[in-house]
Amino acid sequence: MLWVAAEAAVTFGAVVLLLVVHQLWWSNRQAGQGAERQVQALERRWEREAPGTDPAPAPEETGQEPAAGPGPADGTRPGSGPAPRRDQAYAVLRIPSLGVVAPVAEGVAKRGVLDKGYVGHYPRTAQPGRPGNFAVAGHRNTHGEPFRRIDRLRPGDTVEIETRDAVHVYAVDKVLTKTLPGDTGVIGSVPRSAVRPAAGYGAAGHYLTMTTCTPEFSSKYRLVVWGRLASTRPR
Repeated sequence: MLWVAAEAAVTFGAVVLLLVVHQLWWSNRQAGQGAERQVQALERRWEREAPGTDPAPAPEETGQEPAAGPGPADGTRPGSGPAPRRDQAYAVLRIPSLGVVAPVAEGVAKRGVLDKGYVGHYPRTAQPGRPGNFAVAGHRNTHGEPFRRIDRLRPGDTVEIETRDAVHVYAVDKVLTKTLPGDTGVIGSVPRSAVRPAAGYGAAGHYLTMTTCTPEFSSKYRLVVWGRLASTRPR
C-alpha cells in the first residue's frame, strides 16, 4: 500500500509540474509568438492599404474566415466611426520603457483576445486619441503577459498606441496599486475609482487606462495605470 501511495504521489506531482510548465512557459511562448505575428500582420496591412480606404482585415489578422460584405466599419476608420469587430486586432500598443509591443483587439474576452497575448480594448470606451477614456486590459502573468511590469511605470513614462493613420502618445499620470475587480469607475469616460474616490480624475479629457490583475499570479485585485494624451502624429 505504501508503494502504491508513493507512486500515486509521484504521478500527481509530475502532472502538477507539467501543468505549471504549460501555464508559465508554454502559454507565454505560444501567445507571445502569436502576438508578434499579429503585430507584423497589422503593419503589413497598413503598408499595403491605399490612403482613405479601410478594407476588411485579412484572415491572418482575425483568426476567422473572411466574411462576405463590407469591412467591420463599413468604410470608416477605427476611432472615427463604429467600433472594430469583436476580437479584431486593429492597433499596436508600445511601452518603450518596458520593451512591450502588443496588438490591441476589440473586447476583453479571454479566449479571443487576452489569452492570445493581446491587449483588449474595453467596449464602449473611447478609441485611441479620441475624447474620453481609451481603456484596455492585459494579462499580468501567463499567455504572453504584456502587462506584467506595468507596476514599474512612473509619471512621465510614455505609452504609444499606433493605428493605421496615427501614433497617439500618452504620458503616464497616475497609478492605482489596488482596487476591486468590479470597480468599473476606473474605465469611465472620466476615470475615477468607485472604491477609492480620491483616485482618478474630475474633468473630461483624453485619457488612457490600463488594467491588469494584482498581486502577481492572482486575480483577487486590479492594478490600474492612467495616462493623458500628450501628442498625436501621423503614422
